[in-house]
Amino acid sequence: MEHFCGSGRPLWDANLTLYTEHPDLSECFQLSVLSWIPCIYLWLTFPFYVLYLKRNNKGYIMMSILNRVKTIFGFILWIVCWTDLFSAFHEMQQSSGPKPPIFFVTPLVVGMTMLLATFLIQFERLRGVQSSGVLFIFWALSVLSAIVPFRSKILQASAKAEIEDKLRFTTFYIYFGLILAELLLSCFSEKPPLFSDVVTDPNPCPESGAGFLSTMTFWWFTRMAIKGYKSPLENKDLWSLNKRDRSDVIVPNLLKEWEVEKARVQSQQDKQTQALYSKVPSGGAAAANNHAGGGTGSPEEVEVLLTKQKVSHQPSFLRSLLRAFGPYFLMGSAYKLLQDLITFVNPQLLSLLISFIKNKDVPSWWGFALAFLMFGCAILQTLILHQHFQYCFVTGMHLRSAIIGAIYRKSLVITNEAKRSSTVGEVVNLMSVDAQRFMDLTTFLNMLWSAPLQIVLALFFLWQNLGPSVLAGVAVMILLIPLNAAIAMKTRAYQVEQMQYKDARIKLMNEILNGIKVLKLYAWEKSFQEKVLEIRRKELSVLRKTAYLSAVSIMAWTSAPFMVALTSFAVYVTVDENNVLDAQKAFVSLALFNILRFPLNMLPQVISSIVQASVSLKRIQDFLSHDELDPEAVDRKHTGSEFAVAVINGSYSWAKQDPTTLHNINVMVPQGTLLAVVGHVGCGKSSLVSALLGEMEKLEGQITVKGSVAYVPQQAWIQNATLRDNILFGQPYVEQKYRCVLEACALVTDLEVLPGGDQTEIGEKGINLSGGQRQRVSLARALYSDADVYLLDDPLSAVDAHVAKHIFDHVIGPEGALQGKTRILVTHGISFLPQVDNILVMVDGRVSEMGSFQDLLKQNGAFAEFLRNYSMEDIIEDEMTMEMIEEEDESFPDDALSNHTDMVDNEPVVNEARRQFMRQISIMSSDGENPKSKSIRKRRCSELKHAEPTAEKTEPKVDKLIQAETAETGKVKMKVYLEYVKAVGPLLSLFICFLYGCQSASAIGANIWLTQWTNDAKFNKTETDTNMRVGVYAVLGMTQGLLIIGTSLLCRAYSMLKASRDTHQHMLQGVLRAPQAFFERTPTGRLLNRFSKDVDTIDTLIPDNIDIWMRTFWYTLDVLLICSALTPLIFIVIVPLMLFYWWVQVNRNLPSANSFLFIFVVVFVLLISDKHAIEHHMCYHCVVLSYFMMELFLYEVFLPQL
Repeated sequence: MEHFCGSGRPLWDANLTLYTEHPDLSECFQLSVLSWIPCIYLWLTFPFYVLYLKRNNKGYIMMSILNRVKTIFGFILWIVCWTDLFSAFHEMQQSSGPKPPIFFVTPLVVGMTMLLATFLIQFERLRGVQSSGVLFIFWALSVLSAIVPFRSKILQASAKAEIEDKLRFTTFYIYFGLILAELLLSCFSEKPPLFSDVVTDPNPCPESGAGFLSTMTFWWFTRMAIKGYKSPLENKDLWSLNKRDRSDVIVPNLLKEWEVEKARVQSQQDKQTQALYSKVPSGGAAAANNHAGGGTGSPEEVEVLLTKQKVSHQPSFLRSLLRAFGPYFLMGSAYKLLQDLITFVNPQLLSLLISFIKNKDVPSWWGFALAFLMFGCAILQTLILHQHFQYCFVTGMHLRSAIIGAIYRKSLVITNEAKRSSTVGEVVNLMSVDAQRFMDLTTFLNMLWSAPLQIVLALFFLWQNLGPSVLAGVAVMILLIPLNAAIAMKTRAYQVEQMQYKDARIKLMNEILNGIKVLKLYAWEKSFQEKVLEIRRKELSVLRKTAYLSAVSIMAWTSAPFMVALTSFAVYVTVDENNVLDAQKAFVSLALFNILRFPLNMLPQVISSIVQASVSLKRIQDFLSHDELDPEAVDRKHTGSEFAVAVINGSYSWAKQDPTTLHNINVMVPQGTLLAVVGHVGCGKSSLVSALLGEMEKLEGQITVKGSVAYVPQQAWIQNATLRDNILFGQPYVEQKYRCVLEACALVTDLEVLPGGDQTEIGEKGINLSGGQRQRVSLARALYSDADVYLLDDPLSAVDAHVAKHIFDHVIGPEGALQGKTRILVTHGISFLPQVDNILVMVDGRVSEMGSFQDLLKQNGAFAEFLRNYSMEDIIEDEMTMEMIEEEDESFPDDALSNHTDMVDNEPVVNEARRQFMRQISIMSSDGENPKSKSIRKRRCSELKHAEPTAEKTEPKVDKLIQAETAETGKVKMKVYLEYVKAVGPLLSLFICFLYGCQSASAIGANIWLTQWTNDAKFNKTETDTNMRVGVYAVLGMTQGLLIIGTSLLCRAYSMLKASRDTHQHMLQGVLRAPQAFFERTPTGRLLNRFSKDVDTIDTLIPDNIDIWMRTFWYTLDVLLICSALTPLIFIVIVPLMLFYWWVQVNRNLPSANSFLFIFVVVFVLLISDKHAIEHHMCYHCVVLSYFMMELFLYEVFLPQL
């Protein structure tokens, strides 16, 4: 390097850099290594970054002032660098001797790098990058590398009277100012690309446009945190979702990968099936030779083989999840890998710090440098770690949203056979509990590989520190693996059993809530409550068994670091008398053992979460693998036929294994006609409508439907919305059309009765409407949709006879609003049959007859038999209706509903046909025309606008029936904590807190005992009372283990389950005792969510969080007490920080970890500056303090995430 830099310019000079009170780096090191570090980084990153930008084009950003300034500064930097290059050439020409190559190479390399950076500034703008992380890191490295020359040149200038090289001195400070300006400009982000969603979004999320520094520190979230501190956050305060986080992007992405996976498995099955068929003939011949009777292979054997092949291959939902969300999750994994590597830097710095305290001849700046290096290293570790968690949390959110969307979509298209095996309770649990488990798993899924990596690295450094003695600790960990594996397998079995009980409980709760009115009328609350509690007792029994296993697992893995340390230290001091456990070996080893604590503690939890998620994965995969309704069962593409609906040789069943429901159906419905489908109960009328909708299994035949379809079911489906919203069903509101629909469906009088008119909120499933009103709303929705084909499944059965007559005349009949539309009407009312175009008679799932009313009457077949059965009932019903009309006509005004309906047939042809049929079957003739009925006038849609020209100009204000679900804001009230404490038991809660305190005290006591042990070695230079030291250390550790298992059993297996049992019982009792009005106001889904997800939270999540919080609280308290006892000046830092974080309690994720790191640095600086403490061997307490602080750091970082 002297030839490269010139004589008298060494690359490294230890006396100049390390062993002096005024350290500096050599000129050769500054010109070469420091200058090349940012250049090497940018050139190595450039090809990968350009490839990424080409594949991820976000749009075009207009040239802004910020971009122009950065570009101009980049060109000036290139000019400045090459000014030094040309100056070197000029000096070489002027002087007789050659110039060292370093003066040519470095300006050339740095200048080319500045041109590359300038090119990237413009290329990023063209690709829509608002803020560049690559360039920010480059400018930051450039500034950090230039700080040392910045200080060196000032020191050299102050030491000498005159500056030797004024040109390079000037160009360097111009260069430093420009790269510092570039770094500051990189903190700001550009405007969004043209035509992006952010431009049109009124409340965009600032994350998408945040700068790199803001993204790394989550500064973009500060505005929301401040708003949340000032007032409780509401939905309107939240930003819009980023495009990548929206369900309309996430769910189709997962469904696409799932379809690809299903196609892949289907392709493999087809190949295997072909291969199997190709082997069957030869196999059959061989079998024939082996049999005495000869013959060929039976078809049944081939069918069995094919069935086995199909069963063995199922599409993997896990593979679909990995393809959809794996790449994004891997970015978080990269951050986790970087954080794991940085974790092991602090123990090495701790070792150097202890060596510094022992050696009094080294400069004092070493201690300050090491302390701030540890602080900076921990800050960097925290920033990287939280980026890892950000990616994990977003991935978990994507997983949960996509799984819920996939399950919801699947529940709408599964076959009737699949619906029998998948209950409502199972679907609710799949979307609430099982989907949530995937979200919870992704947070620490990287620990599955990170934990072994950290364990291996920790053992490697421990080997360097303690030698082969660490193998004893490795043996302890290996012995714990089979125990944990057995626990995981048993936990999985219990998990499956628990989910079965949970599904049964939710299914029963769903049935109770759906039939709550009947249940209350018969006073069956007590009996059904016992049924639910019986299932709950079985579920809690399984949870108790799981708690026993969890207690053993927690005890084993929590005690694992101590057991490893105990065995390693004991073997180390006993195998050789010359092995002295001094402070450096003990506390560096403890720092490494402390790093082992987190992976060893998290590994069983991750394994347990994986076990639970695997159960959920199997359940979700089985559900998504159910057969779906064939979307091609109904042909909607052939629009050239003159028939609107055509069924040719159709045979259908409700499930593949079920017997055929519809046999050889042949139906042709001309466009614009009215077809009535009649028949006895159970003959297949509704099944025919379901087949036309594509909801039955097609065995053979073809169905063709031309145009859009509107369906009115036999049981009306009503949304929890206003009456108007139920009718509009998402379509735009047209007042005249809407009024015509209301009049035609006989809803005008109902609107006058309802408190808010058509703005009245309808309860869930139309609970505050009568059966007839629900049916008319359903019919009005279909009428407003203006479809081409109408499938009406007995819509008139739920309404009164006079209302049915009105609806038929004004909606369905030949003069109704649907004239010209194709209508298929399933009905039992024979009074309307003379007015239809054609009649289809169903008998035992077959088409018995089809034709007009007159034709079928003459045939005297199944239709005549049907009329004989229903005509007498119809006549009696007509007489009752006439009496009702006469009474209503006297009591109601002219515009009442009774005056809108004709109760007799005014068409003479129809009356004559009916009289002729009545004579044939020897039943009384048709009732004559009623004089009153002739005076009843019909109102058509064209007349309606004159009747009510100013209808509902001002809509009445009505209280909402279904109140929106509210969430508590601000702090959790003390009453909530007290209720949970009361459920656990006040005295038992205090005793549990005491046990946690004893557990923490025993752990800290063991470390203090270890401190005294190392002090013996310091004073005596050898080990004394080894057996006593090891024995007491072991007793303290065993005490901690016993307290852990005792606390876990008492908390999880008894007290927490008792609280969960009582909470569920009180909630169930409160719901069943609630009045009927409560169920009208509260949606069923909201109540089911309380009994599924919220109960699961009380069962599992709350005990885990309480356990983590209690451990962290006692560790924090003990550490602060020890720190305060050793260094009272620490209160100067602790008290302001406590007040500060109490004030900004809303935004505490990132600073809470760094606050204790700041205390850590302050205490180190205080101790290093205190010469009196060093003389009295307080350095060992300093080391103990460092150990405790690092331990606390881990808990403080991970507590908010858990």
